[in-house]
Amino acid sequence: MKQTYFAQVLSLLRIESEAIAQTAARLDGVAVERAIELLASCRGKVVLVGVGKSGNIAQKIAATLTSTGTMSVYLHPSDALHGGIGLVTGDDVVIVLSNSGETAEIVELLPYIQHRHAPVIAIAGNPDSTLARRADVVLDASVAQEACPLNLAPTTSTTVALAIGDALAMTLMSVKQLTPEDFAINHPGGRLGKRLTLKVSDLMHDGDGNPTVAADAPLLDVLQAISRGGLGAVNVVDEERRLAGIITDGDVRRALQKAGLAGLEKLTSAAVMTRSPVVVAPDLLAHAALQLMEDRPSQISVLPVVDADGRCVGLLRIHDIVRSGL
Repeated sequence: MKQTYFAQVLSLLRIESEAIAQTAARLDGVAVERAIELLASCRGKVVLVGVGKSGNIAQKIAATLTSTGTMSVYLHPSDALHGGIGLVTGDDVVIVLSNSGETAEIVELLPYIQHRHAPVIAIAGNPDSTLARRADVVLDASVAQEACPLNLAPTTSTTVALAIGDALAMTLMSVKQLTPEDFAINHPGGRLGKRLTLKVSDLMHDGDGNPTVAADAPLLDVLQAISRGGLGAVNVVDEERRLAGIITDGDVRRALQKAGLAGLEKLTSAAVMTRSPVVVAPDLLAHAALQLMEDRPSQISVLPVVDADGRCVGLLRIHDIVRSGL
């Protein structure tokens, strides 16, 4: 019985995949070129319109376009007929999705869109429909059958419409030469976005949260500074805040073991600190700093942050980078 279900699922997947392949073979090259030209030269926004399942697909295409560098919105035809059309201007391009091409709300809305001189790209399942005849560009999204056993529920038709929308969006990405950095700007919450946008300056501890000590500070002052900052380390700086070294909890433990109780009073920052430590600039990407801390024989847990003038401006912990979601 399970194999029967499995075979049915495979059959339905093939119906949809073959429909996409047939669409790719059938699409008119001139129409596609014109659609991309209109979208690439759009001075306003791209407005997606659709009803029902086509509306769901329109919303997804609008989201994909927006996240890949083309400002887009979804407009429901009923809302448009009751004031929503106010967001459509002559600088916009409107993409209308309809399998039948005869959806009442869409047919009623078309004249009002055209009165605003916004070009209309139709993704239509019926190239002889009212929508297709009135559109400036028609992309043929017709299918031989739905994947639905009753040939009723929108399945294959919506898959083809979505594939066409995705293809338009990805082509626009190429036309606009969108870089990974550009993509990341629109996806700040994702790991890729953080890797390409989050900087050391966004995560480092600075100001009062980054206590420092002088090179001649006694060990007790060092311990108090480390405790006050709560970072497990403290930067050692001169009078101009230029970095002289760094002292970590580990440095203190090793110094205590070596000096013994009798030598504690004589210990200063200069005797305990690690000189010429690895440093990072505040404008370095946090992900690059993480790699610098991890890709070495002995992992570094804290890094002094030094500006272009050599002044110590903060302290960065590996814990803070990991906690940010990188």
